[in-house]
Amino acid sequence: MTPTSFRLPAAAALLTLLVATPALAQRDDQGLQMNCAGDYFKLCAGADPDSPEVERCFARNRAKLSAQCRAAITAYDRKTGGKGDEQ
Repeated sequence: MTPTSFRLPAAAALLTLLVATPALAQRDDQGLQMNCAGDYFKLCAGADPDSPEVERCFARNRAKLSAQCRAAITAYDRKTGGKGDEQ
């Protein structure tokens, strides 16, 4: 494959990460999107990213989330007055 042929798949993957991440599409928060995308695909990929089920999945799997994702959720909750600060 040529470098040009990698661009379309790479762009599609990046778009998927930014759009199909746990309630991150709804929240439109780059910290959540960048830090929790891997956790979504690993733990919650079966759930519609725009559904409350993703938030329930993340809550159920809180202990399994990466440290970066937990920190991003905590920062988001503090910034917005959310309830996910408890660890």
